Amino acid sequence: MWRLPGCRAALRGVRTAVGRHTRAEAATETAAGAMERAVVRCVPSEPKLSLSFALADGSHKNMQRDQSEPLGRALSRIATNALKGHAKAAAAKKSRKNRPNASGSGACAGPGPEPAAACEPVVKLYYREEAVAEDVLNVDAWQDGAVLQIGDVKYKVERNPPAFTELQLPRYIMAGFPVCPKLSLEFGDPASSVFRWYKEAKPGAAEPEGGGPSSLSPSSPSPSWTETGVNERVYTPSNADIGLRLKLHCTPGNGQRFGPSRELESVCPVEAGPGTCTFDHRHLYTKKVTDDSLIRTVSYNLLADTYAQTEFSRSVLYPYCAPYALELDYRQNLIQKELTGYNADLICLQEVDRSVFTDSLVPALEAFGLEGVFRIKQHEGLATFYRKAKFTLLSQHDISFHEALESDPLHKELLEKLVVYPSAQERVLQRSSVLQVSVLQSTKDSSKRICVANTHLYWHPKGGYIRLIQMAVALAHIRHVSCDLYPGIPVVFCGDFNSTPSTGMYHFVVNGSIPEDHEDWASNGEEERCNMSLTHFFKLKSACGEPAYTNYVGGFHGCLDYIFIDLNALEVEQVIPLPSHEEVTTHQALPSVSHPSDHIALVCDLKWK
Repeated sequence: MWRLPGCRAALRGVRTAVGRHTRAEAATETAAGAMERAVVRCVPSEPKLSLSFALADGSHKNMQRDQSEPLGRALSRIATNALKGHAKAAAAKKSRKNRPNASGSGACAGPGPEPAAACEPVVKLYYREEAVAEDVLNVDAWQDGAVLQIGDVKYKVERNPPAFTELQLPRYIMAGFPVCPKLSLEFGDPASSVFRWYKEAKPGAAEPEGGGPSSLSPSSPSPSWTETGVNERVYTPSNADIGLRLKLHCTPGNGQRFGPSRELESVCPVEAGPGTCTFDHRHLYTKKVTDDSLIRTVSYNLLADTYAQTEFSRSVLYPYCAPYALELDYRQNLIQKELTGYNADLICLQEVDRSVFTDSLVPALEAFGLEGVFRIKQHEGLATFYRKAKFTLLSQHDISFHEALESDPLHKELLEKLVVYPSAQERVLQRSSVLQVSVLQSTKDSSKRICVANTHLYWHPKGGYIRLIQMAVALAHIRHVSCDLYPGIPVVFCGDFNSTPSTGMYHFVVNGSIPEDHEDWASNGEEERCNMSLTHFFKLKSACGEPAYTNYVGGFHGCLDYIFIDLNALEVEQVIPLPSHEEVTTHQALPSVSHPSDHIALVCDLKWK
């Protein structure tokens, strides 16, 4: 038995813990034979290697040795540890002999012979049945398949087996909502790993000792757990699971072998879900992943936790929303179910907290075949996910609007126009908005590439002229990527543009120009007026049209979100209907117990022309 460094979870190998469950793991058991295992972790970028094994007395050893150290020194240290372990075992045995007997009479066992003085055991390392010379460096000595002998006990050396470096279940679990464990692997991949889900046979089963993941044993699962029958990475609890805790048993693999298994139990039992959600009906249109000729695209402002969890949000912005429905643990369940249910190929998200991206979105969407990139703004940022079976990421070209405007020669002409209006220039350069640009290539046809842009423009109602300039910077940058760097590739531009269809920003995007006398140049009064005419190169249209609203809160509703597409290369196959007005207003406005954001996701299927 061995422990992953830094984890409280007790671990055992596939041979003892999982071998009887699957053919692949049974093969591992056969290959390992009856030997104990000694696990070596050795990577070129680190000066030390780690060696983990269990001594015959049951004690566990985890040693760190310099990779450049001669083997003989490491073996000598192992021998010393083994001798100490023998001495401790002898002392413990003597202590047990001297304990009062069970009757409590106080009689002690008679003096027995003192244990013989322990001799330092012979410690050798063999590779291909030959002893490894003691002057060989550790980095070369500890090879996969070598045999470490400590006295009479032999250990099979496993160098860099698959291992979980992180494994975590969400804190809040609801019936009907997918449970996506957060996991990180070293020397392995999730697709080659084995997952098995259990639930409590009865509520209130005892916590594992130490409060962390429970120990595995050959008789696992314990009598208090029952198999769910789900052997996949993601588990969706049913109403029958309400009130019961869940347990995940997983074994890391890499397609060739398996590493040490781990078990993890949920902290809280499964809770009841909210019933019908605003997106449930929409999922009827997105039950399957589209074929290769289509690109299902989603744009969604998630409502950052950093904004949702304020007193102002609870009392002023969303007083109609139940406080628990604004909590991140609750909303993440809804967000994960909504996004995974769209079976999208591209997902562009705004107002994404860094921790939400790392701890929630990546585990959930990765489990459903998507990979993502993140761009921070200040307190939150943008995320773009793409289906790995359809696309590979060629390059990223993210910018901060104010930095690009000030320093990139691409925007020299625009900056010269703005300098004439110092008040407006100051306001524009104070904004922290960013643009995320990713170039993707089709996995099926390398000639098909696409430029995916994602942004969240300045929010203030009087910031129309700022949004115009931000959009001018965005379109010039996107043109550079899609024409200069990757000539002729189509563009999909998603985001929360904080602009209704009647604004100058929308007019500029879909018409290709904006006159200098447009009223939005004075959106914040005469003092900040900055008249200028702008044009852009693209032929763009809103793929989802102009819905009545994509943002619906107590004091405002309107269309702020769009998926703009390049009409020269893409066309719309279908638009997934938005929730009905009745669904949106069931709990007065958004967010609510049945909808996790104050925005509504846009979803459409695009087709290559």
